[in-house]
Amino acid sequence: MNLLDKLKRQTKKEPGEVKAPQVQVPVYWLETSDTVSRRYEFEPDGYLSVKVVNDSRPVYHRVVESFLNKFFPSGYPYSVNEGYLRYTQFRALQHMTSAALSVLSTQSLLFAAGLRPTPAQATAVSWILKDGMQHMGKLICSNLGARMDSEPKRWRILADVLYDLGTGLEVLSPLCPHLFLEVAGLGNFAKGMAVVAARATRLPIYSSFAKEGNLSDLFAKGEAISTLFNVVGLGVGIHLASTVCSSMQGKLIAGPLLSIIHVFSVVEEMRAAPINTLNPQRTAMIVADFLKTGKVSSPADLRYREDLLFPGRLIEDAGNVKVGRALHKVVKPSKLQEWKEIFPEEKFVLSHGNKWTDMLLEHNATAEDALRGWLVAAYATSMEKSFHEPSASMLQDAYNKMNSMFTPFLNELQAKGWHTDRFLDGTGSRFAF
Repeated sequence: MNLLDKLKRQTKKEPGEVKAPQVQVPVYWLETSDTVSRRYEFEPDGYLSVKVVNDSRPVYHRVVESFLNKFFPSGYPYSVNEGYLRYTQFRALQHMTSAALSVLSTQSLLFAAGLRPTPAQATAVSWILKDGMQHMGKLICSNLGARMDSEPKRWRILADVLYDLGTGLEVLSPLCPHLFLEVAGLGNFAKGMAVVAARATRLPIYSSFAKEGNLSDLFAKGEAISTLFNVVGLGVGIHLASTVCSSMQGKLIAGPLLSIIHVFSVVEEMRAAPINTLNPQRTAMIVADFLKTGKVSSPADLRYREDLLFPGRLIEDAGNVKVGRALHKVVKPSKLQEWKEIFPEEKFVLSHGNKWTDMLLEHNATAEDALRGWLVAAYATSMEKSFHEPSASMLQDAYNKMNSMFTPFLNELQAKGWHTDRFLDGTGSRFAF
C-alpha cells in the first residue's frame, strides 16, 4: 500500500462519525521598517487590513506622517510628478493670504455701508458676498473655456490679479461711501470672474501632477490643503482686523503687502506645474530645443521657461510660426488648393510671410499634425537662412526631412509624458474642406 492510499484511509469518514468543525486560521504577518512594526492580515471578505503594532519613532515623525497621509496623495512622493511639493507650499500661502484679504475687504465694505461690524461678522458675511457674484462671473467667462484649456497657467494668474483688484476696491470703499453700491458691485464682479477662472483651470493643473491615474486623490488632497489654509487665513484676517487693520491706514499698508504675497505665490505655483499638453508656446519650445540639441524636452524641463504673461511670442528657432489666424486672411483659395494637391494627406497648411509663417489646421487635426507642420516650417526657415533666398524645392526638402525623423521624434515625445492626442490652440480658427 502506497502513501496516498494510507492518507485516503485515514481521511475516509466512518459511518456515524461526526466531523470536527474546521477552524479557520487567520493569515497575517508582521513587517518592521524604520522602527515601526505593522501587522498585515487578510480579512474574511478578502481585504487586507494594516495595523501599527509598535511605533518607537519620535512624536515629530509620527505627526509628519499623519499630516502627509491626510493632505498628500497616497504613495507621495512617488505617485506625483516633479514640482508637486513646491506647488503645494505656495498654494497654501496663496490661500492663506487670500482668506485674510477677504476678511479685511468685507470689514471695509460694512464700514462703508454705515455698519460697525466685529471681525467675526466680517468673516461670516464674506462668504455671502463672494458666492453671490459667482453666477454673473460664470456667464461672462462661459465663452473663454477653450483659451483656459490652452493657457491654464496664464488664466490662473489673471484670476488672482482680478481677485486682488476686486478686493482692493472693497478695501477702498469707505473712502467714498456715497459710491458704495458702484464700488462694491464692481469689486464683487471682478472677484466673481476670478473664482470661475480659478476653478476652470484647476483640473488641467492637477492633471499635470497625476502619475498613476490618481487624479481624484490629487484633487481631494489639494482641496484639503486649500481648506486648511483658508481657515488659517481667516484667523490671520480676524487678528489683523482687530489690531493693525482696525483703521483705514492699517488696511492701506497690510492690504498691498498681502496682495503682493498672494500674486507671487500663485506665480510660483504655476511655474512649478509641469503641464503636459501641447499648445502653441510649448510646441514651439519643443521644436526649437529639438533642432538645436537633437533632444526632446520634458514638461518639467519647460515649466520654468514658459512665458506666463505673454505666451503668444514668436520663437525664431522654431520657425516663427503663428497658429490660428483666419483662413481668408492668410492664404488665397488657389494657393490652398495647390497646397492640398502637393500634400493631400496632411491636415495643416503653411503660408510663409515676411515676419512669420502662418499655420492653419483642419478641424480634426491632432497635436501630431501640428507637430508635423511646425517641424516643416522650422526646417524651411533654417534652409532659407542657409541659402539666403527661398527656393521652389525648399518646402519639399523640409517636408522630406520631417518625414525621415518624425517617428522617433514622436516616440521620444510620448515617452517624456507629452499628450499628443489634442492640440490646444485656444479659440484659433480652423478650416475644413
